[in-house]
Amino acid sequence: MLELKNISYYAGNKTILDNISLNFDYGKIVAITGHNGSGKSTLVKIIMGIINQTQGNILLDGKNIDKLKINERSKLGIGFTFQQPIKFKGLTVSDLISTIAKTDNPVKCGCDYLSKVGLCAKDYLLRELDSNLSGGELKRIELAINLAENKKVNIFDEPEAGIDIWSFDGLTNIFKDLKKKNCITIIVTHQQKILEIADEIVVLNNSKLVAAGPKNKVLPTLKNEFCEKLGGEAMYG
Repeated sequence: MLELKNISYYAGNKTILDNISLNFDYGKIVAITGHNGSGKSTLVKIIMGIINQTQGNILLDGKNIDKLKINERSKLGIGFTFQQPIKFKGLTVSDLISTIAKTDNPVKCGCDYLSKVGLCAKDYLLRELDSNLSGGELKRIELAINLAENKKVNIFDEPEAGIDIWSFDGLTNIFKDLKKKNCITIIVTHQQKILEIADEIVVLNNSKLVAAGPKNKVLPTLKNEFCEKLGGEAMYG
């Protein structure tokens, strides 16, 4: 289990997150949603160690990880995919996937993972992870790399950003595959289709936790009582 206990984060005089407590269980997909600026991305970056919380504690399987750096959290099994994928000039897709997956057969490994995100290994294995790839291509490759890492906690910060129409069937299938592996899957999203495959939904608003629980209880409130507060249909698009 991943536990957040009374997490707060302040930037100067501004409160970004205010006393957030949540539990994330293995084998579940948890979607975090809310309007822009509500603290969603900040919360998941705190879990990864990209940002350090001002107050509160993070526990993974009962172990306090507050003082661990990003690489140390990664070794414990926490993975993160960014809203804007990182570029690696001079590094090929094959190099990165085979290194992460620790395989001597990068072609087969690359084919296995790239096919899951709708890309042909023949066209992409030898390409560099640089500006010659489109944002959508980089996003798909980043998702393939995430699968190759085989983490027990997988965090996605708005994975739908910059992806073409392939995304939603392919993307949701990736999340479902991770669930079958009994991973914790945390997705920051505005997309209703992703909210609908979640087991649980967390709603943030103005730095506070305003709802958290099973999808069948929280999703109807998003479409009704929270709709105006969270920006109506814009929160899904």
